[in-house]
Amino acid sequence: MKLHANARTCPNSRRLLVDRLDRGWSLAEAAAAAGVSDRSAAKWLGRWRAEGEAGLADRSSAPKRVPHRTPPSRVEAIVALRRLRMTAAEIAEVLSMALSTVSAVLRRVGLGKRSRLEPPEPPNRYERRRAGELVHLDIKKLGRISGAGKRITGRRAYGGHRGRKARGELGWEFVHVAVDDATRLAYAEVLPNEQGDTAAAFLRRAVAWFASLGVAVELATTAPATARTHWHALAASSASAGTSSRAPTAHAPTAKPSASSRRSPTAGPTARSTPARQNAPAPSPAG
Repeated sequence: MKLHANARTCPNSRRLLVDRLDRGWSLAEAAAAAGVSDRSAAKWLGRWRAEGEAGLADRSSAPKRVPHRTPPSRVEAIVALRRLRMTAAEIAEVLSMALSTVSAVLRRVGLGKRSRLEPPEPPNRYERRRAGELVHLDIKKLGRISGAGKRITGRRAYGGHRGRKARGELGWEFVHVAVDDATRLAYAEVLPNEQGDTAAAFLRRAVAWFASLGVAVELATTAPATARTHWHALAASSASAGTSSRAPTAHAPTAKPSASSRRSPTAGPTARSTPARQNAPAPSPAG
């Protein structure tokens, strides 16, 4: 039930009003206590006696009869023409109706946008069958924050950002993340850079960490922008770790730390009943 924004009473206060009247309060006293007029108090008392508890609920303020409402047959014609992907202006011209009327009818039936004519496409997703079959690698670059700014402290810091940057106090941190495709089991480290040797060493530690949990990593993949700078180091690291590595392509899936690492790493791998989709990219080991 939706109450009016300016309503002075609600069903509970109206019930209290009629209870006071039944206990012997005068109409003026009960109306003054409820903050309404005598006429309004008499109205709620009458509805209570005629309908009971249901009479204290708000009634719709919509008119019972609208003489100029668009006939149902005309509404069906508008919907049929809309299904043919005609615009509101074209429908109005064909049916000799006002454009505003046609637009109002289309909004009322939920066809105001052409995208509503067709059902949304199902999400194109895939999922590996077992843990370790595919591990996504990604790097998140985060800027260091040295103290609070003037909007928090109310004063400008001495030297500013340029002085702190010149002294080497600011810079970047790189969150290296490895996420298992089947279980979303994640391993992450905050490292000083994103160079190839650093990424390769992280991959070796990630593979060892997954192995300590009973997950044998078979294939590793990464985003194109991340992989192009240190692909050879990743390939060498995966070869030494006994895993396959996928060369970077434009269609390589990306593991996002903010979205894929929500499951607690301490929970360990969990079984999934969803079978792998047919559109899952096939492994292509790089030599």
